[in-house]
Amino acid sequence: MNQDQVKKAFEELKKHSKQRKFDQSIDFVVNLREINIKKAEDNVDIFVTLHNPSSKKVRICALVGKELKDKAKIFDKVVSDEEFQHYNKQEVKKLSKSYDVFLAQPTVMSKVATTFGKVLGPKGKMPNPRAGHVITPEMDFGKIKDKIQSTIRLKTKNEPIVKASIGKESMTNEQLINNFMTAYNALVHALPKEENNVGAIYLKTTMGKPVKI
Repeated sequence: MNQDQVKKAFEELKKHSKQRKFDQSIDFVVNLREINIKKAEDNVDIFVTLHNPSSKKVRICALVGKELKDKAKIFDKVVSDEEFQHYNKQEVKKLSKSYDVFLAQPTVMSKVATTFGKVLGPKGKMPNPRAGHVITPEMDFGKIKDKIQSTIRLKTKNEPIVKASIGKESMTNEQLINNFMTAYNALVHALPKEENNVGAIYLKTTMGKPVKI
């Protein structure tokens, strides 16, 4: 990928973007080719940590044993295993809408699966070890929180397309280019034929028209 092409695309995107009353997100959209999403080996599902986090706050809920209840208060919400019994399906649905990321302690994972799995699972919000969402007492929760704020997920769903927010319109072109290249390179390495699986690539603001790179 040529960085000059990426820079030119960001300049064009911002040039033609109408001023809004909010700080628009900037997404990158990658159409994949020669990919069969019905095959597990062709699907993409990776977590990428960006160097320049956007200002959007990721809301985090920790599901832990009582011994971690106080330490986990650094996150936005803490639910101890003693409280799991109070969560029926409706309460779990409310919780899933209120928080973006769910963390869990390994010792309560079976209880988490029983109480929250049927709702969080289909939403892709079950605590994921690959994303660093399984926490233990010796970990630095402050570092975990910071990393989550900077991490995006690149995932194919029902189509051979990957889409993710890589920043905000208020960020500098240098920051956005850096985030784009980090996400793009991680995606390429996750594809079976690497760049040969990459089709058209677009940049898009929340309410703007896509710009092709």
